[in-house]
Amino acid sequence: MTVDFGRVLTAMATPFNAAGELDCDVAGKLASHLVDTGTDTLVVCGTTGESPTLTWDEEYRLFQSVMAATAGRGKVMAGTGSNSTREAIEATQKAEALGVDGAMLVVPYYNKPPQVALIEHFSAIAAAVTLPILLYNVPGRTGCTLLPETVAQLATIPNIVALKQASGNLDHASEIRRQCPAEFELYSGEDSLTLPMLSLGAKGVVSVASHVAGIALQDMIQAFTSGDVQKATDIHLRLMPLFKVLFATTNPIPVKAALRLQGWDMGECRPPLSGDVLSDDLLTQLKAVLADLSLLP
Repeated sequence: MTVDFGRVLTAMATPFNAAGELDCDVAGKLASHLVDTGTDTLVVCGTTGESPTLTWDEEYRLFQSVMAATAGRGKVMAGTGSNSTREAIEATQKAEALGVDGAMLVVPYYNKPPQVALIEHFSAIAAAVTLPILLYNVPGRTGCTLLPETVAQLATIPNIVALKQASGNLDHASEIRRQCPAEFELYSGEDSLTLPMLSLGAKGVVSVASHVAGIALQDMIQAFTSGDVQKATDIHLRLMPLFKVLFATTNPIPVKAALRLQGWDMGECRPPLSGDVLSDDLLTQLKAVLADLSLLP
């Protein structure tokens, strides 16, 4: 299966109103803005979207709102992973019925399955749907690493088409690219490692920074792929302070603050990330970085 999700996939933040309830109206407007400013595919209900504190019903409503707002202009990938295989199958089947373009499946968290069980888990989900699947390896969040040889086995399944690699391990990224078919796409799961990952054969990035700098990220990737490595390096270095400040504390606290500074009514994060007011020092740093990049209104 060949699917083109593009170069810049935005791990979209989820807006809440003052009462902490899902705000689908703002979500639709934000989604539309993102596809107008460099995003190829919206990844809805991932880590940045606060999926651990969303109900499945809220997630399905978000999928529908984002799809309606971006119809014909950008792809929508649904975060339907779970540490229960049955639950992940049901969620992915329901998302497929809604008409999403793909599903992102995170490595099961907390229960720490061995590699053979990870193969069984992802194989079972892939067999239950026809959607193209993006695997999501983020051991810092899950406590479990998807090893390169496991990825290589899963890459033989026709509708498992890509991997979001957020391990920070460039050796693993090299092995994944070496062992997997050329059509299997590799994406950086960390903004600061996008350029190094491109040099190892990655297609692009599943990004947080693209909420505010999507066009610059597209320019960086396009420059690299066209052979202008110096331009790509210059953009990377210019954006590094943004990459750092957006992860100065737990994601998505800083990016929601950045969006609020741009005028977006995002609300606060849900508990246990509630009260997501940055320290004075971090807020000052965030404002300074955004101002330096001309990203404030």
